[in-house]
Amino acid sequence: MAELLFEPGRMLGAFDHDGPAGAADGRPRCVATFRSFDTGLTVPGGALLPVDAITAVTVSATHRRRGLLTGMMRHDLTAARERGAAAAILIAAEHNIYGRFGFGSAVPLAGWRVDVLRSGGLRAGLPVHEGHRIDFATLEEFRKHGPELHERWRPTQPGAIGRFEGWWRLRAGEVDLPGFDWKQGYTAFHRTADGTLTGMINYTVDDKWDGAYPDCPLTVRDFIALDRETANALWTFAFSVDWVRQVVAPHLGTGDVLPQLLNDPRGAKPHEENADFTWLRLLDLPAAFAARRYQAPGRLVLDVTDRAGWTAGRWALEAAPDGTGRITPTDDPADLALDVSRLSALYLGGGSAAALADAALLTELTPGAAVRADTLLHTARAPWNPDGF
Repeated sequence: MAELLFEPGRMLGAFDHDGPAGAADGRPRCVATFRSFDTGLTVPGGALLPVDAITAVTVSATHRRRGLLTGMMRHDLTAARERGAAAAILIAAEHNIYGRFGFGSAVPLAGWRVDVLRSGGLRAGLPVHEGHRIDFATLEEFRKHGPELHERWRPTQPGAIGRFEGWWRLRAGEVDLPGFDWKQGYTAFHRTADGTLTGMINYTVDDKWDGAYPDCPLTVRDFIALDRETANALWTFAFSVDWVRQVVAPHLGTGDVLPQLLNDPRGAKPHEENADFTWLRLLDLPAAFAARRYQAPGRLVLDVTDRAGWTAGRWALEAAPDGTGRITPTDDPADLALDVSRLSALYLGGGSAAALADAALLTELTPGAAVRADTLLHTARAPWNPDGF
């Protein structure tokens, strides 16, 4: 099982060899851990940016403030740059830890809890594929067709990351992992009239009653739709399940239109887990900004600070009318001054330079530069990553 989840040479640990006086076994104790793996991050335009995904970061409460995390992070990010990773990503358990390493909150998480009766369900007449069908999938069908569907969907969604083989095997019940709590639930596939697979929903339903009345919540755990018509059909299906009084979708992107599909959008309330989710740390500015696409042409000069020194300097970000762009060193006067953590938060198009300027988290050196940055980096589809790691 370990080979499905761990890449050799990518696991770090810190050990205390001194230990308390008189320790019975005399063995060193592990007091910090760190793990990473390679994956691809979808950027605006659909390209996959090679990134270093960091996880399993721990430091014992008895060994904090000793530089253990700093040392492991520096080691991993240095190695990532040498491998050609243009950025690193992680999911932060606490907000105040990773900014000092150059990470910024780049992909927020948003979700909805919909009262089916109060919302009136989905509006009638939403566009769907003519002759489409939705069928329940077996675990074997999920394992066989899910990866290919996800790889077709991933380039359409900025912020999405890859799902390695172990991800699918765990959820298909092929292997067990201690501590991995995953109810199989129900998986349904959406196909167009010609049999093309264009969507998938995985959900669970809790058996809950209010006296003699059903009050069951349906929780959506995975939702993939290659187009709007497929999404409309899958949501209609979810809202039609018998006895369901709440549809809970905790892992959606900030740009999801689910409330607007309802007869009464007030029936949708934000899910309690709405928060920052995926954090990004740019490691190679030329590679990162050349990989993504831009919706508007323009030029902006950035004065970037970086404690590690990897991205520090003055850079000219230029986008052409054809949507391509580049960032190059320059001696021209800067329009914006910001830390690499703030630039990383803006990179995928989900942040707002104007809001950061208002919060005194970056500095406008040229009037209106923050708004120009937002115009330059904006994406029509907000970044979203539905997967923890």
